[in-house]
Amino acid sequence: MRSLSDLRVKLFADGADLQVIRQMAANPLIKGFTTNPTLMRKAGIVDYTAFAREALALVPDRPISFEVFSDDFEEMAAQAIEIASWGPNVFVKIPVTNTRGQSAGPLIAHLTAMKVQVNVTAVLTTQQVADVARHLRRDVASFVSIFAGRIADTGCDPMPIVADSLRLLESLPSAEVIWASPRELLNVFQADQVGCHVITATSDVLNKLPLIGKDLAEFSLETVRMFRNDALAAAYDIALTHARRIEVL
Repeated sequence: MRSLSDLRVKLFADGADLQVIRQMAANPLIKGFTTNPTLMRKAGIVDYTAFAREALALVPDRPISFEVFSDDFEEMAAQAIEIASWGPNVFVKIPVTNTRGQSAGPLIAHLTAMKVQVNVTAVLTTQQVADVARHLRRDVASFVSIFAGRIADTGCDPMPIVADSLRLLESLPSAEVIWASPRELLNVFQADQVGCHVITATSDVLNKLPLIGKDLAEFSLETVRMFRNDALAAAYDIALTHARRIEVL
């Protein structure tokens, strides 16, 4: 069976629930954190800056990413500079394009020239990775988030795309590839197998880490018991009008 201790990929926690961030921050296996406006809205966050300050108080020593939300590149730049000022461990998430499909490459070049650490997000194609690579700097830490889960949602295997992305970024020693939007714990091992630097996952996935290496026969028995107990708890009944109890053994 696979073992958690064998993993080389770094585990990041993705989310905006401060209670969960607090719990994950206490786990030495979690090496960083990511957020986005959708997760923040889902968590009921109404004050972006206040949330970020609270999150940083919980995570002062590991990378944590906060995203710009403007659709205008000049305003994105202003937001990014402000976000970057919140702490030395902050990475600013920049969408790979705006909503009109215009490349964020020039903005990425501008920000990294100012030593802003970026996390380029919503990346799904190797063409996008190649464009991003042209605008990153060798001496400024950065992440490139490949949304492998969304790639898989289309029926396409994300592993070759992640592998190609790693090759495209080989000349940038300060850039790391994130396997983003995983759907299941198996994705952690897929990311590790392909050599991805980081995988970021929500608590729904990370809470399954204790299942790694679990005996499958035992897991099967637990599943059977779950079905039986839930049927009893619901007081289900089938009236046997067309059959009778028979001996099967």
